[in-house]
Amino acid sequence: MFLHVDPDNGLAIYDQIVRQIKFAVATGALPAGEMAPSVRELARELAVNLNTVSKAYQQLQLEGVLESVRGMGLAVASGAVKQCRGERVRLVQERLREVLWEARQSGINADELQRLIASEMPAIEKKLVAKLKGK
Repeated sequence: MFLHVDPDNGLAIYDQIVRQIKFAVATGALPAGEMAPSVRELARELAVNLNTVSKAYQQLQLEGVLESVRGMGLAVASGAVKQCRGERVRLVQERLREVLWEARQSGINADELQRLIASEMPAIEKKLVAKLKGK
């Protein structure tokens, strides 16, 4: 798969797995209907305990992101893409609210903030395109 865990980042490993799978679903990297790697396979790939991956998968099932497919394993649920995108939007909105609050407390007015955003967006888009092309 495409996950990476960092034991030193302060988040539990299972939570890192949950978040990264949700992000992959939200971005379309893991589309609805696609099978998730087996617990054993992902544990081996990430060099983590089987129980850690199992706990992450249980959490994703409880949240409706993954669903059991009889005889096959776990697949991305049909409504998971919309759900995960919604969670990403809420997360970005919270982070943006914090940045805007800090900017306003620093004396940056709304017009300046809009100019900052407008000036940064082309660089962000360029970086995103490069990333998508694999550069």
